[in-house]
Amino acid sequence: MFTKKPDRMDRASEAVQGNPVPSPTIGSYGNAWPTATARGDKMGPSVIGSDLIIIGNLESKGEVAVEGQIQGDIHCAMLVVGENAQVTGGILAEEVVVRGKVMGSIRGNKVTLQSSAHVEGDVFHKALAIEQGAFFEGKSRRSDDPLAGGNRLDGPSAANGNGLIGLPAGSGAVSH
Repeated sequence: MFTKKPDRMDRASEAVQGNPVPSPTIGSYGNAWPTATARGDKMGPSVIGSDLIIIGNLESKGEVAVEGQIQGDIHCAMLVVGENAQVTGGILAEEVVVRGKVMGSIRGNKVTLQSSAHVEGDVFHKALAIEQGAFFEGKSRRSDDPLAGGNRLDGPSAANGNGLIGLPAGSGAVSH
């Protein structure tokens, strides 16, 4: 007639025994955040949200998705610059997809400037795709190893002398 509700200690012992205990959360994400083993040990992208401003260099071994603003150099495996994002500095990545604004040089094996892209700076690449409607002001340089020339993220660049691989000479400080 009456059933006893499990108390907190019973629920904790169930979790220790390997039985999943649902945690109280607002909303349900389902499999939106799968574990590393479910993804085959591949990490998801690191996301720089639209409300975030980073002043300084960013370095990652994986994929980075920028939706906010970065004032500094980016060095990663794969980079996606979102439609409302802004990057002021150099980019060094195996693959780069630009949908937003980049003020600085881009070095990548595969570089794609989508129709909403606005790029002011030189692009060093193995493969380059520019969609109709994209804005590109700078030089395009094909290279067998475009990543080799931009590995140096600290200290003055030989090209511009200000320590930022993507900014023209004389613009070493970013004004707010």
